[in-house]
Amino acid sequence: MRGDESDLPIVSIVMPCYNEEEALPETVRQMSLLLERLVKERRVSEHSKMLLVDDGSRDKTWSLIDSFHRSNRFVSGLKLSRNVGHQRALLAGLLTAKEYADCIISIDADLQDDITVIDQFIEKYKQGYEVVYGVRNKRTTDTMFKKFSAQFFYKLMIKLGVNVVYNHADYRMMSKKIVDKLEEYQEVNLFLRGIIPTIGFKSDSVYYDRLERTAGESKYPLKKMLIFAWEGITSFSVSPIRAVSVVGFFMSVMSLVFALYVFVRHLQGNTVSGWSSMILSIWFIGGIQLLCIGLIGEYIGKIYIETKKRPKYFVETVLHNVVPAETKTKTQQLQETR
Repeated sequence: MRGDESDLPIVSIVMPCYNEEEALPETVRQMSLLLERLVKERRVSEHSKMLLVDDGSRDKTWSLIDSFHRSNRFVSGLKLSRNVGHQRALLAGLLTAKEYADCIISIDADLQDDITVIDQFIEKYKQGYEVVYGVRNKRTTDTMFKKFSAQFFYKLMIKLGVNVVYNHADYRMMSKKIVDKLEEYQEVNLFLRGIIPTIGFKSDSVYYDRLERTAGESKYPLKKMLIFAWEGITSFSVSPIRAVSVVGFFMSVMSLVFALYVFVRHLQGNTVSGWSSMILSIWFIGGIQLLCIGLIGEYIGKIYIETKKRPKYFVETVLHNVVPAETKTKTQQLQETR
């Protein structure tokens, strides 16, 4: 029986949680039913888990995670010392889960991503895919503004040369090998949607429809969405810096053209000093200069933060039932036979 069990992949479902006390009970219930079914169908190992990462929540999220861990064999918990943001919390969960899992599935705790496609993730993994992206087929639950802004963001990123998967957020399956490679990326400014496609290896996508949030409210208001978008653009593309050079060149050409125009008007004896035109020119050029300096400063600031090499997060508590020593992941078995 142990030999049969060892052929099944150990799956870990990583879910970052920030103030999710309203959504968490239903999330754990649905995920538990899913894992229970997969285990009974002998598609995943009985040691498969869901890992709930508490990203410095201010409500009862952690106490709920602790309670579920005590009563539910599928629940593990990871508590960070403070709020570090979704991407770092997700990374913390991935790096923790890879220590005992063959493949790791990341998903948000609000269950807006359809969990039924996890079956397809697992099948793709068994077919040899190292990364499987969950791609949103429809955005019927999003507002018109969110739908437009999200699609504009993905198209802009692709135009800027960033290798992102269109309409893919952070719902994906990765093998242990991929997460090991991900750990080698040492950058502090994290944008996992851009990093993971750069790793390479065999990948595929599954498509699903976006669902309504089960409870609570979105943790990504407009301000956070804009910050996240800017983080992604400046972390993976130097096109904005190149745009500054283009703007500078264009302004230089325009100034030469204007100087030629003034010289011709002077020869014609039609020189008229205009206060309004002068002020408008100063304000316009001054605004462009400040914008360019600010953009360059943003990149310099990122360099400054990266050179500090400060830790991305600190783990305060880990709740995980120890897997028996004789149970090894499928990945570990393959490594030992080589």
